[in-house]
Amino acid sequence: MNLLPLPAFTDNYIWMLHDGRQAIVVDPGDAAPVVQALDDLGLGLQAILVTHHHADHVGGVDALREATGARVFGPARERIPEPLVRLAQGEVIEGPDVLGLRFTVIDVPGHTAGHIAYYCADMDGEPLLFCGDTLFSGGCGRLFEGTPAQMLDSLDQLAALPGNTRVCCTHEYTLSNLKFARAVEPGNAALLHYSSQCEALRAQQQPTLPSRMDLERDINPFLRVRQPAVAQAARGHDAQVPEDDAVAVLAALRQWKNEFR
Repeated sequence: MNLLPLPAFTDNYIWMLHDGRQAIVVDPGDAAPVVQALDDLGLGLQAILVTHHHADHVGGVDALREATGARVFGPARERIPEPLVRLAQGEVIEGPDVLGLRFTVIDVPGHTAGHIAYYCADMDGEPLLFCGDTLFSGGCGRLFEGTPAQMLDSLDQLAALPGNTRVCCTHEYTLSNLKFARAVEPGNAALLHYSSQCEALRAQQQPTLPSRMDLERDINPFLRVRQPAVAQAARGHDAQVPEDDAVAVLAALRQWKNEFR
């Protein structure tokens, strides 16, 4: 199975999985990169997976559905172009529609109210996660519709996945996220090493993604809100934050990140 990040807009990735004959794509905000890849590789499009309703994730759905007949899967509680199969926590899609793979749906509200993620426990021997805009490498999504408590619960669910899970985020935000992460944990050796690796990749115009869940647990401040150093940094930014309140720490980090330059 082949996993490809198709660049779109200024910093989006549309993820494509294909077996040499058929493909599935995740969050196609623009149909054009998908059509180009299908043509270049001689593929049909079997299915479209959608994580949430934002235009840069659904803008190409109608055109791709009409051009290819692909089935569309998406969140049960969001405004997604019909027709689609609506999915929620614990539901599974498997079989020919998804190239013989098995994806379990995880509800991950926070960035939007009904955001979902797709988790495959075994894709060529390792797990795979399509997490939309909930989890980024070194960061998390802005809280447009959800609460800090919802985002913490969502990130906790994702962080509990196996360490070798490939984390397929939908934006190339890694360098800016790591700059903020270093402000939170300047003494984190794993973070400093990863930052150097990512800077080298971007200098060569290469994607920093997918990441891995064990790495994110080591370097991502939003997955580390219960670590004393992270909680202390949040309190240093906002003296009202109780260091033993993970929700308050996450809320303070997210607000700090919103303002960080």
